[in-house]
Amino acid sequence: MKIFKIALIIMCILILVFFVVMLVIGNYLYNFAIASNTSKDEIFQKNSEEDILSEEEINGRWIEENSENTYIRTNDNLKLHSYEIKHLNSNLWTIIVHGYGGQGLDMGNYAQNFYQKGYNVLVVDLRGSGLSEGDYLGMGWIDRLDILEWINYLIEKDENCEIILFGVSMGASTVMMTSGEDLPKNVKLAIEDCGYTSVWNEFEYQLEKIFNLNSFPFLNIASLVTKIRAGYFLSEASATKQLEKTKIPILFIHGDRDDFVPRYMVKENYKSTSGKKELLIVKGAEHANSSKIAPTLYWNTVDKFIKKYINT
Repeated sequence: MKIFKIALIIMCILILVFFVVMLVIGNYLYNFAIASNTSKDEIFQKNSEEDILSEEEINGRWIEENSENTYIRTNDNLKLHSYEIKHLNSNLWTIIVHGYGGQGLDMGNYAQNFYQKGYNVLVVDLRGSGLSEGDYLGMGWIDRLDILEWINYLIEKDENCEIILFGVSMGASTVMMTSGEDLPKNVKLAIEDCGYTSVWNEFEYQLEKIFNLNSFPFLNIASLVTKIRAGYFLSEASATKQLEKTKIPILFIHGDRDDFVPRYMVKENYKSTSGKKELLIVKGAEHANSSKIAPTLYWNTVDKFIKKYINT
């Protein structure tokens, strides 16, 4: 009997140690991937090439020099920021959404292209990014509700405005997740560039790629920690499921050499989309690089798609 009690105590201690270790790992993965106050450079494996940095800085300065700072307050009392760039006589708007680990100023190239084509531009800083408040990344799921608030902000300014949703990487998944909501008729279409199918699938892919680990049990614990600290499970943040409900046309763009959001994900997203849709695969393009590899093809495709649904 005494030996049984000792064995039971040892087993309980081992179980407790296991859960403590899993909790520590879950918090580490949360801080690594979701918390906004940690660098995401290791995930992206970014280098310090001066030409890339200088190009981003130039594009970011263009946004700063041509925009007004705009703010809204969310239902959970966060102050969110965007850069608003307006034409005097246009009711056409593009809401531009940046990628993972980035900010609105990274989207200068896209903002300039849309602006030069006659669109007003709203370049958002997602929560926990840029000048927006927040201590975690919404990964598109929480952000979809914030984009709805930005849409309402534009409609309050002009009830006849026509809105395009445009996003790259995490911003693309944000746009896709938003598309599944009950959108006002002002939202005419969406354009997504290299977005993932779901947060769970993307993190599962990255967990194996970066740490050489299987998803169970690490991602399950990280998902629980994310629910506790950020309010959502990783598994519920699905672009694919939202696309099943969408009623707006969507243009999908993806590079065939993307190894951050693998190419198969765009095919799954495209297949799941219930509404009108088109797909552009850019040869030779890595992640979020399609507009640089094939700018003429990229923007001609975007223009043709928009003109099918909006009289510009």
